[in-house]
Amino acid sequence: MRHGKKVNHLSRQAPHRKAMLANMACSLIEHKRINTTVAKAKALQKYIEPLITKSKTDSTHSRRTVFSYLKSKESVTELFREVSTKIMDRPGGYTRILKTGFRLGDNAQMCFIELVDYNENMLKDSSTKKTTAKRRRGGSKKTDEKIVPVAEAKVEDVAVVDEPKTEKVEDSKVEKPKNEEIEKAEDTKVEEPKAEDKTSEESNEEDKKD
Repeated sequence: MRHGKKVNHLSRQAPHRKAMLANMACSLIEHKRINTTVAKAKALQKYIEPLITKSKTDSTHSRRTVFSYLKSKESVTELFREVSTKIMDRPGGYTRILKTGFRLGDNAQMCFIELVDYNENMLKDSSTKKTTAKRRRGGSKKTDEKIVPVAEAKVEDVAVVDEPKTEKVEDSKVEKPKNEEIEKAEDTKVEEPKAEDKTSEESNEEDKKD
């Protein structure tokens, strides 16, 4: 029975499947990127990543072990000389799968499988994202510092504008008593002729009596 066996046979017998994966691994090491179906790409990931980890230790034993899987001297030398030096600092995850759509004939899901450190476009995007994040953090601090002086300046302007209004109110209060004094003085001036008229009338009456 097949219970618990999760290996994808890829519709092939064991010798055919191993030869196909070895051929695909050699193509990936040589070209750094190949186009295939998603099912084959996932099977290739499990096949080639242990070999790339093995290439980090450049010894005769590790070379012979990798050669027993790849069956190609050119691919083994390429893996140990070039690929291993570029992937030395990476602890794992040496390959990436990028889905591209569906094949026209049988509608199989297609993808690219590539070595991570050889995709220059992805590396550039990651570096630019890091720099922009740093700039945004710095810019927010500057804006916070600029906002504080502007608020203080507005408060000062309001205080300066309010001062003349208070002076005008005080001047109006001071001027009111002056106007009242002038009106009283005019009233007294108007009343004085009446007193003179009374004195003239009294003198005329006295003359008549005489």
